[in-house]
Amino acid sequence: MKELSIVLIGDFDPTVPAHQGIPLSVDLAAEDLKLKVTATWLGTDKVKDTDLSQFDGIWCVPKTPYVDPEGAITAIRFARENLIPFLGTCGGFQHVVVEYARNVIGWSDAAHGESEPDAKRQVISPLSCALVETTEKINLFAQSQLASIYGSLTIQEGYRCRYGLNTTFRDALLQGPLVGSADDDTTEIRAVELTIHPFFIATLFQPERAALSDKRSPLIHAFINACAQNQALTRQ
Repeated sequence: MKELSIVLIGDFDPTVPAHQGIPLSVDLAAEDLKLKVTATWLGTDKVKDTDLSQFDGIWCVPKTPYVDPEGAITAIRFARENLIPFLGTCGGFQHVVVEYARNVIGWSDAAHGESEPDAKRQVISPLSCALVETTEKINLFAQSQLASIYGSLTIQEGYRCRYGLNTTFRDALLQGPLVGSADDDTTEIRAVELTIHPFFIATLFQPERAALSDKRSPLIHAFINACAQNQALTRQ
């Protein structure tokens, strides 16, 4: 197998804990899976000038507002439509919801409340309680891909997040093929997945933070494994 190449869609900041954890988490997964993996950072403002088909997987990473939110949405749409393994964490989750609302549901005015605070249809809005540098119990939905990956229906993960899925639009957005796959004890959605895609998962939590304590993330291992499977199918 050739070296795997994944792209990290986001605006790199070495002071952001999630950005520190991402390369560590990739390295831990690559070591365990006995794979060679190159992870390339790509600023959101550079997406439009980049051929995303060269990558075996796409990870849309934390830290918003993005320099170019439309760049992130373009990358998410490319992964969704071309069945490229996709992982979105925190800001990636938020922009998955916006992309799906606009391009699948047909809500052209779907907006992210952080970057468009006056928009009428904020599918991403402030959380009822901000999750900043905290860990929370998360309930995984039975039969979800996420629950299968973790092998459990309850996990603990870390956050640095102030925005999530607006509950007003939850039912309309998540009736399939995009569905909820995790929530908290107040039933606020914490993860979604696309049921018609081999691997398309987005979480409000940041599984990459586990690597900062030298811990493995089942989700990131599963993502890297999906990238390897994608390469085997498409780059023979």
